[in-house]
Amino acid sequence: MTLATFMRLRGFVRKEWLQIVRDPSSIGIAFVLPVLLLLVFGYGVSLDARDIPLAIVVEHPGPEADSFTAGFYRSPYFVPLPMPTIQEAEQAMREAKVDGIVWLRENFDRGYLQQREPPINIIINGLDANTARLVEGYVQGVWAGWLERQAEEAGRAASVPVRLEQRIWYNPEVRSTDFLVPGIIAVVMTLIGALLTALIIAREWERGTMEAMLVTPVTVRDILAGKLLPYFFLGMGGFTLSTLMAVFLFDVPLRGSLWVLLAASSLFLLTALGMGLLISSVARSQFVAAQAAILVTFLPAFLLSGFIFDISSMPAVVQGITHLIAARYYVAILQTLFLVGDVWAVILPNMLALLAMALLFLGVVFKKTVKRLE
Repeated sequence: MTLATFMRLRGFVRKEWLQIVRDPSSIGIAFVLPVLLLLVFGYGVSLDARDIPLAIVVEHPGPEADSFTAGFYRSPYFVPLPMPTIQEAEQAMREAKVDGIVWLRENFDRGYLQQREPPINIIINGLDANTARLVEGYVQGVWAGWLERQAEEAGRAASVPVRLEQRIWYNPEVRSTDFLVPGIIAVVMTLIGALLTALIIAREWERGTMEAMLVTPVTVRDILAGKLLPYFFLGMGGFTLSTLMAVFLFDVPLRGSLWVLLAASSLFLLTALGMGLLISSVARSQFVAAQAAILVTFLPAFLLSGFIFDISSMPAVVQGITHLIAARYYVAILQTLFLVGDVWAVILPNMLALLAMALLFLGVVFKKTVKRLE
């Protein structure tokens, strides 16, 4: 790089920084939007089911029935609501006042004392399939725990066919926040890289300043480098803020290497910047650029990256499409680094995929961008 080229590039980068400082929307997208998204997903969105309203119907109270239903009062997952009849409990479910019903028939105690299976009816609201499965599992856990306690008190083996001793790796508290927060960082980086870059360059076309730059001695390489460098550092600033919030505000563990996290984030940000530049080369109005960035980058990152929905549960065709989504590889790296550690069998292939995508998008942008006005 010659001195003249360096001076042109430095002047161009300085011009971009001044534009960023004078434009509140750029600062908002880079720093305010990540804070809002992390607060919403960290505090407002949870895949855990707690304080579930549960109707308890006991037709014939007795010591065994009372002992069993006491488990629901001790559970942190339920808010038991005693109801005298099953008809009242069913009406409460129709009115969405409860999410489940545990119905003990009148011969519950007699069935237990006669060494037969006591009749228990469980009715669950299945509108939310995820919550329904969780409620079913929690009720079965209360039932298994009660059988084990009864067997210990009687001095005999528990009449449970399989004794389950479970260990949960990487997220022992089963907090959905630990799973969601690393994923939202990928969404934040997508918004900063693709949306911000696409909007800024589209704004240059709308205001006519891009034409002014094209008639200067600045080369295409200088223009693209001058656009990339400021927004790269701006994006890494948003990433740093998001990571600090994840670790210190939401207590998400960072078990992997910080340097590996920075390298992976840099590769993904370059990919997002490349997508933003490519969009801006096609859409020269801010409205069209914003719509294209949301449809092409944000929605796929939100829906098809494994951030919320498990990719292995998707249809085979959709699973194939997810390989075209850069956020898929970045989410896998983030979740591994935050919750597991430096597992290179996961990290390295995904970083190579991000590198290939970054080179592809930036290469297309450099080839497509020429110094002409049409």
